[in-house]
Order: sequence, then C-alpha cells, then structure tokens
Amino acid sequence: MVRDRLSALDTSFLHLETGGAHMHVASILVFAGVAPTHEQFLAGVEPRLHLVPRYRQRLAHVPLGQGRPVWVDDPHFNIAYHVRHAALPAPGGERELRNLAGRLFAQPLDRTKPLWEMVLVERIQDEDGERRFAVIAKTHHALVDGVSGVDIMSILLDLTPDAGPPPVPESPWVPRPAPTASELLAEALLERVTVPREAARGLRALTRAPREVAGRAVETLTGLGSLAFSGTGSPAPPTPLNVEIGPHRRYTWVDTELATFKAIKTALGATLNDVVLASVSLALGRFLRERGEPTEQLELTAMVPVSVRADAQRGALGNRVAAMWAPLPVGVEDPAEVVAIVHDAMQGLKESGQAVGAATLTALADFAPPTIMTQAARLQARQRYFNVVVTNVPGPQLPLYMLGRRLERFYPVVPLARMQALGIAVMSYDGQLGYGLLADYDALPDLEFLAGHLGDAIGDLARAAGVAAPDAITRPARTVD
Repeated sequence: MVRDRLSALDTSFLHLETGGAHMHVASILVFAGVAPTHEQFLAGVEPRLHLVPRYRQRLAHVPLGQGRPVWVDDPHFNIAYHVRHAALPAPGGERELRNLAGRLFAQPLDRTKPLWEMVLVERIQDEDGERRFAVIAKTHHALVDGVSGVDIMSILLDLTPDAGPPPVPESPWVPRPAPTASELLAEALLERVTVPREAARGLRALTRAPREVAGRAVETLTGLGSLAFSGTGSPAPPTPLNVEIGPHRRYTWVDTELATFKAIKTALGATLNDVVLASVSLALGRFLRERGEPTEQLELTAMVPVSVRADAQRGALGNRVAAMWAPLPVGVEDPAEVVAIVHDAMQGLKESGQAVGAATLTALADFAPPTIMTQAARLQARQRYFNVVVTNVPGPQLPLYMLGRRLERFYPVVPLARMQALGIAVMSYDGQLGYGLLADYDALPDLEFLAGHLGDAIGDLARAAGVAAPDAITRPARTVD
C-alpha cells in the first residue's frame, strides 16, 4: 500500500527540535461562559476526529534513516491522553493563564503518539466579573501549518451556539495494522527509485504547453534569485533577540481592533500586513533602546511565512508555506515613515517572486536524500538569516462556538528556533486582532515591556494615520518575574 510520507519541509520541523527548540504551533482560545466538564469536553472533541484523521496517527520512522517518516494509525490511541484538564492557581486571572501557557509551550510533544494535545482550563477570573474558560492547544508543525490550522479550527468549532452533532462516520474507526521495519525500509527504497521517474513523466506532460511552461520557468528562476539575494546570502544583524535559547518559555499577548488596522492601512496606502510589521518594528526599536542598545540605522530582518496553499488545498494537513525576509527599520521612530519603508520593501519582494522561489526550493527538497536534508535543516537552525519570526494569519471574521460557548479571543503561537529568542504570531478573529508573543524565559525576562511597547506603537500608528485609536488595547502589567 502507498503510505502518507512526510514532505521534506514537514520533516525538517522534526530535525529542528534541538537545543530547547520545540516545533509545535499553538494557540489559546478564550471562551465566554461556564467551562464544560472534562467529560463533556472529551465528548465534544472525539466525534469530530474522523474529520481530521491524522489526529489519530503517529510517526513511523524508516530504519537506518533511509527515508522520511510516514504517518500510520496509532493502535493505542487514547483521547484522554491528548485532551486534558487543568485549573489555574489563585487568583486565576490572565497572568496565571499566561504563565500556564508558557509552561505548556516549553514541553515537547511525545513523538510516540499523535502530535497534538489540548488542555481545558476552567474558571478564568476577569476584572469584569464574567465567567470565562480557555483551551490551550498544541499541534506539531510537521502536522499542520498556520493557514491550514484555521480550517481545522473551523472544523472543531461551530458556527452557531445551537449547532447539532457532527456528521457520523460511515463506519467506526479501526486502526490499520502498523507496518513492520522491513516494510518501511522496502517502501522507502522503492520510492527513491520510482519518484524521480514519476517526476520525469510529469515534466514530459508539461512540455505539451511550452509557452505556459516557459512563463512559469522564468517566474520560478526569478524567484529563486530573489530568495538567494534577499535572505540566505548574509546573516541578520546580531541583537539580544538572537541568543542560544533554553528549555523554558514566557508567553503574553496584545489584542486590538481589526477595524483600526484596516483604517490605518487605507489612510497610509499600505497593506494590513505592512501595518502589522510596522507595529512590530516600532515596538522592537523602543524595546531595544530601553535596554540601552543602539538602533541608529539598524534594520532587523523578519522571517514572514506566507501561504502558497491553493484554494483547493484549504483544510489539507501538512505545510504549504514559503518564507519572505522583510526589513524592520527599528532605527526609524516616525510611524508613517516606518510603514512606507516596509510597504516599499514588501512590494519589491512580491514583485520579485521571492515566495515562488522559496516554494520551489521546498518542492525540490522532496527529492533530496534524507541525510542531506537533515543536515540542511540543522544548518538552518544554526544560521542567523533572520532576527525574529512574524506571522500574520487571517482568521474567520464571524463568531465561533464550542459546546454552545462563544469563542471571544484567539491568541496564536509561533515556535522558537535555535538562536531565536522571540516569535510573534498575529491572527484576526471576529473583528479582533490578537498578537501572541512567545519568548525564551531567560533571554527576555522583560517580555511584558515589549508587549506594552507594542500597544503604544499601535496607538501611534493610528494617530499618524489620522484615525481613531482603538477603544481598548490589552496591555499586560509591565513586570519582570
């Protein structure tokens, strides 16, 4: 039988898990109302697992490293291991929720089991006195990327508070027999011989439309050249954000109104992503200067993952992402000027086809021998091609529900790599824009100060654009633990 083998990109996320780096994407979902019991939560999740079959699959490794791992059914799958229950210590507020999230994000997922888990967190005490609870979810990056994760979230949640049960599968789930080591090795060796042959057949088919192929080839080669020139040729400048990370994590968030960002980007002639990057640049500049770091004429590099997933692939698991290297002019303090610099740079990157080049390199890696691909992933983890990761994923702009409870806020998480002490993930949901900041615990004890600067930067951008500032920006207390 043909097994579902990990792509080279998906496998690289396994190899990047060294030196305290854990390659799981994650999120905090905050709901209104009284939390369901653990049993009710289990009963709400389990009937939906047939909609995402990989949630009951684990990795199977090819002997002697002769092929990339494959996904196989877990014969010992136990949903209670993956869906857990926790309570916050007193006073049970958002500070305690952030601390719990930091501890959970610091723990690697068990590779002998399906690579995901959820934690139901009951009784969050907010200042307004309303009852709330949270779900902290983790999924390994080898399993799902940020954009496809949005589709999966919409499967696990409902569009109405009184939605009926999910569709019943045609037959109950029965795990398929696990392959033996000899079967895995034989299949990997056979694939190594046959896949290039299949690729050649595809190339012969494409030559039947030579004009279209020629156009694609020019676009791809241009993108490859831009990619090499833009990021992989020289390291990013050294900063306190680029140090060896340890095993512990801090997490915090900032949320604001999506309408404010839309008004800013319209007034300043930019894109929403330009405004997000400008807010990060302004906040990082202030943060570095507050630490006594010189920022004059300093330009950091942000690695910005972009989706290359076609509309027909939405909802599919695995990664369809490429990378763009965006400038962060942290030495510039004028908000409008920062937006202009970022906008011009991003326009140039888009026109150069850099994302196309990155996607092509990703596809070519599927044909690389596993040992070479492993070393390339390790090399990537050791190099400083970027200072920080900034993701911006558009989420659903309508309310979602779980077991009748409304999802109020959504905070995303992007993992840290070696020599990268900060990751910033941004996601919109139902008119809100949530920033999730994950940091190394020891390298950034003042993470809350950075969150405060981010809130200030959003307000400054609004004033520079001549639009109303957000009514409220969540700004965590500026304390250092």
